[in-house]
Amino acid sequence: TTLFLFYRPDFIFVHPKSLHACIESFSINTFALKMSDGQPAVKRKKGPAPKMLGNEVCSVCGDKASGFHYNVLSCEGCKGFFRRSVIKGAQYACKSSGRCEMDMYMRRKCQQCRLRKCREAGMLEQCVLSEEQIRLKKMKKQHEDESARASSVATPTPPPELLSLGPEQQAMIDKLVAMQKQCNKRSFIDRPKVTPWPLSQDPQNREVRQQRFAHFTELAIMSVQEIVDFAKQLPGFLELTREDQIALLKTSTIEIMLLETSRRYNPAIESITFLKDFSYNKEDFAKAGLQFEFINPIFEFSKGMNDLHLDEAEYALLIAINIFSADRPNVQDHDLVERLQQPYVDALRAYISIKRPNDHLMFPRMLMKLVSLRTLSSVHSEQVFALRLQDKKLPPLLSEIWDVHE
Repeated sequence: TTLFLFYRPDFIFVHPKSLHACIESFSINTFALKMSDGQPAVKRKKGPAPKMLGNEVCSVCGDKASGFHYNVLSCEGCKGFFRRSVIKGAQYACKSSGRCEMDMYMRRKCQQCRLRKCREAGMLEQCVLSEEQIRLKKMKKQHEDESARASSVATPTPPPELLSLGPEQQAMIDKLVAMQKQCNKRSFIDRPKVTPWPLSQDPQNREVRQQRFAHFTELAIMSVQEIVDFAKQLPGFLELTREDQIALLKTSTIEIMLLETSRRYNPAIESITFLKDFSYNKEDFAKAGLQFEFINPIFEFSKGMNDLHLDEAEYALLIAINIFSADRPNVQDHDLVERLQQPYVDALRAYISIKRPNDHLMFPRMLMKLVSLRTLSSVHSEQVFALRLQDKKLPPLLSEIWDVHE
């Protein structure tokens, strides 16, 4: 897939036809242990993994097992192979129509069958933490440890790390906030182009249902345009190859849309407001064809973000950090993406330490919200699939971003 970013002075242009025209190891509650003598799988109870005897074999290839990885007794090789495959979203091809018998020899010869055997053995993708999630969890633990040490001292002590916001960091933050306001302003100008929300309340009227769905999808397209416009102006983004720009935008778009949704949440009326005038509660989302399995997590996330009382600068920095996530599928230059992300992480840490000097856990709490967005993104994928079952056709731009193959 190729994303061409056309730019004109007054607005970012997205061709209506496609995105081409627009730019670790053990978290187990239960697991199935496959017995070598052909006995049925035994469900393990919650708690620590059984003690290894030293003669256990890998459930995938038969090599010596090193422990329980991703829900399955396996060797280090299969553990690493499954992790890499999940993180990269790898697609393999078998020369023997997927019928290879897996052993220590064949595991190097046929990756498709090895991955199939990993899944058949019971390895769970949800047990695999991405590099970004691991980094954020380590960061949160580090800050929690620092806070615990500080609170254990009877006399008041200063934070373990006194940070200051440099002139360059402040200038960068000001620029991010200005960029966001400018992008929002362009969408506000285009507001009259959106299909109106129908006044009719008739739930059986097919035309009314289609109009509501069109209303929401057009708002989503405007949001995508904002995100692409904002990303293109981020320092360093255009240094990336076109392929990496595409990879970052395709996978971060829905998460940024959810972040933007959360900042528009009004707890007083439990509604979300778009473009100042369009407010929607849960029932409105449902009337547009969305499922409550997706709607409820959106509102729960939005409420949680609202409770943090973030300002425009903190939202802008979180969005920039989210865009420059090196662990996205199909990203090639991981080192460059990480280097581009780091100034935004440092600026957010310094900004929070100045704005909230007594809340040493705010920084890790905010970063952990990015991990929550990964879960919401998975729920969104299920929602898109459900829409297809309802014969609701997404516009080509959204179909390509969300990998919907008609």
